[in-house]
Amino acid sequence: MQVVKRNGNIVDFDPSKIAGAIQKANETVKEKERASKKEIQEIVDYIKNINKNRILVEDIQDLVEEKLMDFKHFELAKKYIIYRYTRALVRKSNTTDQSIKELIDGENEYWNTENSNKNARIVTTQRDYLAGITSTDITRRFLLPEDIVKAHDEGIIHFHDADYFAQNALHNCDLINLEDMLQNGTNINGVMIEKPHKFLTAMTIATQIITAVTSSQYGGATVTMTHLAPFVRESYKRYLQKYRDRKLSEEQCVQFAKEDVLREIKDGVQTFQYQVNSMTTTNGQAPFLSVCLYLGETEEYKEELALIIEEVLKQRIEGMKNEKGVFITPAFPKLLYVLEEDNIHENSKYWYLTELAAKCTAKRMVPDYISEKIMKQLKIDKNGNGNCYPCMGCRSFLTPYVDPKTNKPKYYGRFNQGVVTINLVDVALSSNGDFDNFWKIFDERLELCHRALQIRHERLAHITSDVAPILWQHGALARLQKGESVHPLLHGGYSTISLGYAGLYECVKYMTGHSHTDNGEGKEFGIKVMQHLNDKCKEWKEAENMDYSVYGTPIESTTYKFAKNLKKRFGTIKGITDKDYITNSYHVPVFEEIDAFSKLKLESEFQKLSPGGAVSYIETPNLQDNLEVVLQVIKYIYDNIMYAELNTKSDYCQKCGYTGEILIDDNLEWYCPNCGNRDHSTLNVARRTCGYIGTNFWNKGRTQEIKERVLHIDNKDDEE
Repeated sequence: MQVVKRNGNIVDFDPSKIAGAIQKANETVKEKERASKKEIQEIVDYIKNINKNRILVEDIQDLVEEKLMDFKHFELAKKYIIYRYTRALVRKSNTTDQSIKELIDGENEYWNTENSNKNARIVTTQRDYLAGITSTDITRRFLLPEDIVKAHDEGIIHFHDADYFAQNALHNCDLINLEDMLQNGTNINGVMIEKPHKFLTAMTIATQIITAVTSSQYGGATVTMTHLAPFVRESYKRYLQKYRDRKLSEEQCVQFAKEDVLREIKDGVQTFQYQVNSMTTTNGQAPFLSVCLYLGETEEYKEELALIIEEVLKQRIEGMKNEKGVFITPAFPKLLYVLEEDNIHENSKYWYLTELAAKCTAKRMVPDYISEKIMKQLKIDKNGNGNCYPCMGCRSFLTPYVDPKTNKPKYYGRFNQGVVTINLVDVALSSNGDFDNFWKIFDERLELCHRALQIRHERLAHITSDVAPILWQHGALARLQKGESVHPLLHGGYSTISLGYAGLYECVKYMTGHSHTDNGEGKEFGIKVMQHLNDKCKEWKEAENMDYSVYGTPIESTTYKFAKNLKKRFGTIKGITDKDYITNSYHVPVFEEIDAFSKLKLESEFQKLSPGGAVSYIETPNLQDNLEVVLQVIKYIYDNIMYAELNTKSDYCQKCGYTGEILIDDNLEWYCPNCGNRDHSTLNVARRTCGYIGTNFWNKGRTQEIKERVLHIDNKDDEE
């Protein structure tokens, strides 16, 4: 049996440590209260014989206390609890130094699995984490009130990205205004970048912009290929003129120019893909990037945009080579394909692009799908017009906004200030099932989140454009003057600030005895909870002229933290706290049997109540030979839900060459079903966790969640 220590380290079970701790407590009580050697051995044997491969050190100590109580050694149990508390204080006294040492030594499970797109053994990632540990320490000791820190530690709320909070200059995520930067020029590291005159150059500059921008923030960023489309025409004109200068016939000029521009599009897309995946930001990872593929963003350059989209999809279908030279699924960039009238029907002009997208999804898990039809119904601006635009990074959506200068919608160049998440499960359990108490505690916790969000806002409110010129002076987010405050961009709807939530399923299940998917009492209560979140955001927005927005948090590592804290605070409650994870946002729990279409339809009702960010998914088998099913799902998404994705499997074992699904055993260890390989360094595994693809494995809680996912679609359905 192995023991998971508080710092995440995993060590072999040592019974002598249990006996030693009880003996130390023994020495502090009267002789008649002491545990005998026989009783101590019984306790040790009891724990030793528990049929577990791994056990948390806290669980061992809980069992010791229970057994001491069974033996009627109440005073001794009390002293043992005091001993635990004293040891906790000693550990707490120098946690920063200890965390840094464990990170550098590679011994800390938390840092090794904190982000499935970061490798904690790599020096650039370690440098980011070193800064993060220091930032977190400063944040906890100087920047946040004690009650917010306590609530964060206990898993009542989660104050996101404390590892970047000490540096007041950093915001969360955004839509990069590539159009402004490419058309009007920009500046990177003091070097003027003028408007490019061909597509390949524009794509290269775009990757430099992306790296510079994502190094100046901590969240995800999105660009749209629409902003690159004009440069395809620029390149075409140059090729056409080249052949005209050679006095070729017009027919030849057009033919050769088209051939050349297609070759340049291929080279440009390949350059973009290589650059984005090979560059490293100051966050110690490849840029956390999404790319929007939306024909409806342009009429003038739609043909050029279609050529880019086609090439992007073809190259993603191929994948990228790993160190063994085998094509695998890359994590980035995430692709966002917008479904619209021009590409959703078999007789649509651009249906061929949707067929390519389906093929890409079946093999590489992207693109994700945004329904223009549904989004325009949900995102209504002050002029009464529906809007369609991409998310920032993996799921965070801006609120509708009309530029007061132009009276037109504006999305690129806008951003999110940050996130604080409420643990809905803790609200429910703290109420002990009493509904009046639930709403009272809910409001208290929401106000705690509100104060934490205000602190996030105030941290940004004091910066000037000089802290990140690429963002605030050179077009990514604004064109402010040197020394100008960014404060006006934090109000009036230009940016958003997010109230996250997690665990709706467990919250509803505990309070009503039903899942929120029951189309009855559970669902009704779930909708009320979601509406209350929105009502609070509306109340805060009206009071402060700031766009608070409800956000379905992608709690990758926090799902494990919340689950552990709930178990510690409330014990093991069947169906609620008996797992090492809680359910993300409004999702149907991963283990609940439901078909793909019912899941998407049901979740669409909750997705509209999560306007600041949400994504739904369905879990599928290998559908590469069943693209009709993928296309059927895509059409359903278009008619029923704003934003959804399909989770397929495309793994690779470097030891035996197996391609398919790498599996998880009962001990939550990954292995190749063909040769049994368990070496993470020779397993290429890609799984979507929380809206984006991870490739560096996950913590215990998230791994259990992945293992317990049921399929929402079956290849047999189509055959029958």
